[in-house]
Amino acid sequence: MLAELVEVTKRYGMVTALDRFSLTVAAGDVVALLGPNGAGKSTAIALLLGLRIPDAGAVRLFGADPRRKGARRHVGFVPQETSFPPTLRPVELLEFVRAHYEHCPPLACLAERFALGALLRRQLGGLSGGERRLVAVAAAFAGEPALAVLDEPTSGLDREARLRVWEAVRAHARAGGAVLLTTHQLHEAEALAQRVVVVESGTVVTAGAVSEVVRSAGLTRVSYRGPDGRRVRSDVPDGGALVESLVRRGVALTDLEVRPLTLEEALDVARRRR
Repeated sequence: MLAELVEVTKRYGMVTALDRFSLTVAAGDVVALLGPNGAGKSTAIALLLGLRIPDAGAVRLFGADPRRKGARRHVGFVPQETSFPPTLRPVELLEFVRAHYEHCPPLACLAERFALGALLRRQLGGLSGGERRLVAVAAAFAGEPALAVLDEPTSGLDREARLRVWEAVRAHARAGGAVLLTTHQLHEAEALAQRVVVVESGTVVTAGAVSEVVRSAGLTRVSYRGPDGRRVRSDVPDGGALVESLVRRGVALTDLEVRPLTLEEALDVARRRR
């Protein structure tokens, strides 16, 4: 196991940020840590990276205390917010990061993967927010880490840059690396992650493979366009039975769609049931 948080509790004064929280990340995993602002995601990442110490429970990074420098050498990290010296150039930043790792892809390969060629020798202070974000994500992968921890990696990116980050995540997992990411974009989690861990108020409320989480809702979405042009939607246990019933009643099923729930829809169902 590359990273583990086992029954971790972390308090800040009277506030419990995490309450018996558990998370595992293995080689080849892409795990999405989901939840609203203030749920405890950033605290979990801080504990995993050795930036905070748990009040209870255990944290292991490559089988060791994450505060040990040797453990963190195998991690690439992009925080939710980054601040770079404005006169620094991306090429200088990436070379600095690469110098801390033993095995690194050539800088030219990294620049091609993230389409940074035109940005490498410009000052970071002159780049747009999205361009700086893309450089920050590239830095997280610059050392070919065994584990990449990405906190809202595509925030502020345009569509093309976002797809490049998605492909970098997938390629990293295919090569045996692991990724732990946070995102508020549930379609992104569904597109990238094999497993999701949903945390609310410091407690895990849902965890499992994306397919399992969707299947656990036990519902199918049936939708069609009604006579007034509006979309009629129903989430039911048996989509086929509903369609058969509508046909027998003579309902015009214009633009009929019968499909499984998305991850976002399944999590909404789980939230309503709690």
